[in-house]
Amino acid sequence: MNAPIVKILGLFKSYYRDSLEIPVLHDINLDIPQGQFLALMGPSGSGKTTLLNLIAGIDRPTSGTLAVAGEEIGKLTEQQMAKWRSRHIGFIFQFYNLLPVLTAYENVELPLLLTSLSRKERKEHVETALSIVGLSDRMKHYPRQLSGGQEQRVAIARAVVSDPTLLLADEPTGDLDKNSAEDIMTLLARLNKEYGKTIVMVTHDPRAAEKANFVRHLDKGELQQ
Repeated sequence: MNAPIVKILGLFKSYYRDSLEIPVLHDINLDIPQGQFLALMGPSGSGKTTLLNLIAGIDRPTSGTLAVAGEEIGKLTEQQMAKWRSRHIGFIFQFYNLLPVLTAYENVELPLLLTSLSRKERKEHVETALSIVGLSDRMKHYPRQLSGGQEQRVAIARAVVSDPTLLLADEPTGDLDKNSAEDIMTLLARLNKEYGKTIVMVTHDPRAAEKANFVRHLDKGELQQ
């Protein structure tokens, strides 16, 4: 088994409304080995997306430790966290989050504009990412000219274009019909198997979870054994 790329120990997360504490995650302990495709399942409100956002460095734990690629991310400043995220995290959203005024190519290129890559290098990265998701012939199309499944493929290309350490997916098939959902899950499984991508996916869908090679359940903020 590969060494853990994500190591979570005694993690708690609460939100506060005035003086009221609302606990969301309770004593989470989880190791995610490099190269694993992990599905996190559980009912609405169980804390799945909160845990994903913590791993992504979008949110911070209330207590406990969370290390990704050997870096304890809760200790980073906001500026360090933004730089760390751009280097290590590719995020796939349920509703794609593509910019409608940009072409597929330009949407995928966006994360690379923050790097020191030359224009030629960015072009090579974008064309490779769009080729991996099977959309080389759609790079000049705008989101409105694409199907939902194609939009999600563009979003996946954008997530992988910088070759991140971790791919995080929040209900990636939640807005898709059955066939498109199947295509997207096959693509994620391929990214895991052929390209060795470590993937953590939140899903309600048992069919989607079947493509993962490991499934964990969250319930009321606790990780089930």
